[in-house]
Amino acid sequence: MIQALLFDLDNTLYPASERMEDDIIQRMNDYTARLTGLSVEAAIALRRERMPAYGTTLEWLMAEYGFNDPDAYFAYVHPEGEEEALNPDPELGPFLDSLPQHKYIFTNAPMEHAERVLRRLLIEGKFRIIFDIRFNGLRGKPHRAAIDRVLAAVHGDCGAGPDETLFIDDVPRYVQGFKERGGHGLLIDQDGRHGSTGLPTIRLLPELGPLLHTMAKESA
Repeated sequence: MIQALLFDLDNTLYPASERMEDDIIQRMNDYTARLTGLSVEAAIALRRERMPAYGTTLEWLMAEYGFNDPDAYFAYVHPEGEEEALNPDPELGPFLDSLPQHKYIFTNAPMEHAERVLRRLLIEGKFRIIFDIRFNGLRGKPHRAAIDRVLAAVHGDCGAGPDETLFIDDVPRYVQGFKERGGHGLLIDQDGRHGSTGLPTIRLLPELGPLLHTMAKESA
């Protein structure tokens, strides 16, 4: 039976249609262009080619360009006020409250971004722990060490093991990486952009409630 829920943050706790992610990616591309000396167009192409070998754009820049100022990167990519692009859903908080499982955040973003987004979404305080990118030494999902560290922390906090923990994310390789470490994984794919992944999938977060009910019945 699922005892703990690990939620990704961006494009998971709010719909991908909010498009805040587009602004974040644009700032990542701008920063990459400035750091590498490339045009924005060339930086976009390079980032698309090289970043998938790593967990995040920051990790790629640190590994291949010797970049060593993550705080400056975070300040540029996640400026104060970015969360104003989001439209709070007044039903999200009550929905989360209706789920009896222990709830956590597992994000590749920094804590300051996570806290601002949760506050904007009116769900600040709904999660026991926020596991951000600094918690994992700037190497987050889908690295095995990052997933294992979060799973160990969840177990230490509420006693749930990997087979009692469900991770919800909008990136297939992150969900698959979590499943490979023994946990349950669920892809949230609002507009079907990922096609057939072979992963359990929902379109919208409210579908999680019925799914958990079904999982509980099957494990009884």
